[in-house]
Amino acid sequence: MHGPLTIGGQPFTSRLMLGTGKFPDFAVMRDALEASGAQIVTVAIRRVELKAPGHAGLLDALDLSRYQLLPNTAGCRTAEEAVRVARLARAATGVNWVKLEVIPDPRWLLPDPVGTLRAAEQLVEEGFTVLPYVQPDAVLARALEQAGCAAVMPLASPIGTGRGLRTAELLRTVLDGASVPIVVDAGLGVPSDAAQALEAGADAVLVNTAIAEARDPVAMARAFALGVQAGRLAWRAGRMPKRDHAHPSSPPVGVPRLPDPEQPV
Repeated sequence: MHGPLTIGGQPFTSRLMLGTGKFPDFAVMRDALEASGAQIVTVAIRRVELKAPGHAGLLDALDLSRYQLLPNTAGCRTAEEAVRVARLARAATGVNWVKLEVIPDPRWLLPDPVGTLRAAEQLVEEGFTVLPYVQPDAVLARALEQAGCAAVMPLASPIGTGRGLRTAELLRTVLDGASVPIVVDAGLGVPSDAAQALEAGADAVLVNTAIAEARDPVAMARAFALGVQAGRLAWRAGRMPKRDHAHPSSPPVGVPRLPDPEQPV
């Protein structure tokens, strides 16, 4: 879609990333992945079954030759925990990409900016391709870029709420001057939310719950793919300016007018 999304030096044609949690079963998850066209798939490392005998785990359910695996550190409350889980993920999967989550707040699942930056610096130094999940904070985003993160992932609204892009104005400050891809993550509920993020200039979105908890996850995955495409095309086309007053669609000059009041012939 007019140039690939490039993260960590790798090009991707899809700008929709998917999570793998909450699906009714692995078959539905696989069909939804197929329908979405996603090429980057995130998994919580604690959900990965390490090929226990007789057990088909999450990694077995994914065709890893088709997807860039993005292990995440969901459930980690401190920077130290996140670094440890990232190392375990690399050892278990052989993948050095990590979606970094440091979330000490169990109620709103909001990320810790200080712990996230500290963990990101450590993981980049250890050779990881780091995609940190953050609140839409431009100062933090620039610090993470300077630390060497491959992308920054600001939230749209709290995880799993489906409330849509409630942080649009703050997202604009993150997008302004960004030197790495900005991937809107968490809180998107419907495809128009994804379109709105792409229309604003985001490079991609990551979606999980909105697809996994839909009545028809496969159809919703396809719908999100179309929403992402529409948003990206709209951003490239450029939106019209917003105006405070009405503006006629037709030129106001050269329009023949009857006498006022109208005279009978």
